[in-house]
Amino acid sequence: MQYLSTRGAAPILDFKGVTLAGLAADGGLYVPERWPHFDAAAIEGMAGLSYAETAFRVMQPFVAGSLADDELKAMIAAAYGDFGHPAITPLVQLDERHWLLELFHGPTLAFKDVALQLLGNLFGHFLDAGERLTIVGATSGDTGSAAIKAVAGRPGITIFMLHPAGRVSEVQRRQMTTVLAGNVHNIAVDGSFDDCQALVKQLFNDAAFRAEMTLSAVNSINWARLLAQIVYYFYAAVRLGAPHRKISFSVPTGNFGDVFAGYAAARMGLPVGRLLVATNANDILARAINAGDYSVGTVTPTSTPSMDIQVSSNFERLLFDLHDRDGAALAQTMRAFEASGTMVLSEPRRARASAIFLAEKVDEARMMQALAWAHAECNELIDPHTAVGLAAARARAAEMVGPIVTLATAHPAKFPDAVERASGMRPQLPRRVQHLFDREERYDRLAADAGMLKGAIRAGIRC
Repeated sequence: MQYLSTRGAAPILDFKGVTLAGLAADGGLYVPERWPHFDAAAIEGMAGLSYAETAFRVMQPFVAGSLADDELKAMIAAAYGDFGHPAITPLVQLDERHWLLELFHGPTLAFKDVALQLLGNLFGHFLDAGERLTIVGATSGDTGSAAIKAVAGRPGITIFMLHPAGRVSEVQRRQMTTVLAGNVHNIAVDGSFDDCQALVKQLFNDAAFRAEMTLSAVNSINWARLLAQIVYYFYAAVRLGAPHRKISFSVPTGNFGDVFAGYAAARMGLPVGRLLVATNANDILARAINAGDYSVGTVTPTSTPSMDIQVSSNFERLLFDLHDRDGAALAQTMRAFEASGTMVLSEPRRARASAIFLAEKVDEARMMQALAWAHAECNELIDPHTAVGLAAARARAAEMVGPIVTLATAHPAKFPDAVERASGMRPQLPRRVQHLFDREERYDRLAADAGMLKGAIRAGIRC
């Protein structure tokens, strides 16, 4: 399988190349040259398979030429060996129509583990002896801890993870800052997640610095991460009747990566009814899909900090398809957007997106109501991000097809204050992570300045 950049000017790479590169050299994101197709018989054949077996079948076409089958199987087994549920991503029924897909049973209690535990194994496998890799990433809360868990202590890899100071939950912060491995560097940035993400992109777009440090990415700009997320759409849909009926999904999202994985599954043949993009007050995605207005606003801090994002990096992958995979045309569109902070989707493009995507903005009050409903009526404690998805799913159920699966993206104990306010119950951390509050924290604090960040990375590498 070969991969090309959404902006059309970067070299075409194989799966190993895109995994190690992360962002394309022309500033674009890598996507498959073509979508593998699974017919009804192939999807039906996934019934009864374990999660690991399903993952192998879904991923294998994408890694052909870079990984042998036995290598991929071994990496999958290692990635999911530390999950706290044998189903890896179990389904929970709420009522006759609504289900939760629990994606938080990994080591850091968030959906990011599903992809990043595998990505860490891929980095380790693809690096040759003596080679080094510098991972620079931005997190709105959960990516950082999952990425750090995946690469802490790995030879040849150093990770620098940026988070917005004071804008992640205490549990999220401690899951990053209490990892004291010598190759792990946490940086609290004075600003928003969008500021952190912009810094990362500036570093990747500096060709000399990128080469000097051998930069790579763990954010969902890295194709390998999205690949791993496609799997759970197949796994859930087959258990609810695919390919014989369509399944719809509600996805709480800020950076568009998790819901783009659902779009990829649909392009591969999975019978997806609708994909509901559930946003909080930071509603750039809802505005884009509903009205064609993809314009950057001010980031509003909320009780769902992982979604406090205004510039959704992975939206570019959808825009690539909406531009008929014309990289040069999209590059021109993205340059104008980066200069002005404004983009208007033409009505034909917006309509094409709306054929599969719905979008719903959920404010704090509606989020809290959905969280309270899940506890009172279904005896389920959910986290605020999941509650955004559930609120959207219940509001737009009439427009969706088949069973509706809301992606439960984080364990409720990562956001205990918000959960307690809505439900009256304070969720407890699983025993395996209760040590967080007894451990030393270590991190640096920086202004949102690319020059200062480069200096911190060079100093960290020399340590």
